[in-house]
Amino acid sequence: MQVGANGGGSKAVIDWDDVRIFLAVAREGSVRAAAARLKLNHSTVLRRIAQLEERLGTRLFDKLPSGYRLTGAGEEVLGSAEEMEASSSRLQTQIFGRDQAVRGLLRVTMAPTIATHLLMSDLAEFAQAYPEVEIEILSLDQPVNLTNREADVAIRVVYDRNTLPPNLHGLKGPELFGGVYTAQRLLEAWRGGARERTRWIVRTGTGAADWAHPGELLVSDTSLKVSTADAELAAVRLGMGVTTLSCFVGDTEPLLVRVPDTPLQLHGTLWLLTQGETRRTKRVRLFTEFMASRLASYAPLLAGERPLIR
Repeated sequence: MQVGANGGGSKAVIDWDDVRIFLAVAREGSVRAAAARLKLNHSTVLRRIAQLEERLGTRLFDKLPSGYRLTGAGEEVLGSAEEMEASSSRLQTQIFGRDQAVRGLLRVTMAPTIATHLLMSDLAEFAQAYPEVEIEILSLDQPVNLTNREADVAIRVVYDRNTLPPNLHGLKGPELFGGVYTAQRLLEAWRGGARERTRWIVRTGTGAADWAHPGELLVSDTSLKVSTADAELAAVRLGMGVTTLSCFVGDTEPLLVRVPDTPLQLHGTLWLLTQGETRRTKRVRLFTEFMASRLASYAPLLAGERPLIR
């Protein structure tokens, strides 16, 4: 996609790909981070930025020790670039929405634990039913931008529905609860007379949740900190302490048990989100209807009322 830009009495041809790269560097503040986000080589990003600056006849970034900062001219270009991005997204969405074939790419984003511990078998079943749909699962903790077509469907835990962007179409799913879990053998040892204090297992940068308490167990002031959900689960399986988990994770782990006399906590509500005309596409519509039904069937599990039976 190319657009014209008038400057100095001549018309420069601006490549949309250059503008897209410019936006990534402006938002990330780093060429390296922008290259990783766009899945491009570092040198390619530098070359395309230089190409855009040459065509516009101005410097767009100042290179500082802390990263790349927009110049005054870059700030002016940013607004126009964002308008181009919005126009491009609208055009792609309109075309995508008219595609009624049950084939092509379907990008779905959700938290890693939801993908791994709850919905992977359902995703496999959908893929088997529609073999011409190429499914890309973006299992990320941070939300992606549906408006910019970074994904077609988001399965997201929402704490307050008023925070949902008004341009998104949402199907409300069941509520999601969490609880306090430990290894069954640790609890059995405690009940057998062991009185060593155990630890809270927490994510790096956080502590035990305000609502959580260890029930009949005693915990020390020293915690075990991990950086990922997988490490957290591995640690609690090995009896290294107690932690908070979503009920659909803790209740389906055969080595774990919910600590008696501990509360459940509402984490939020699961929503299926789509944007604009994207949701009218047949493969998106079929997927959201399929997944809405599955999520509804998991409501007791998500609420901590029963284990999942596959």
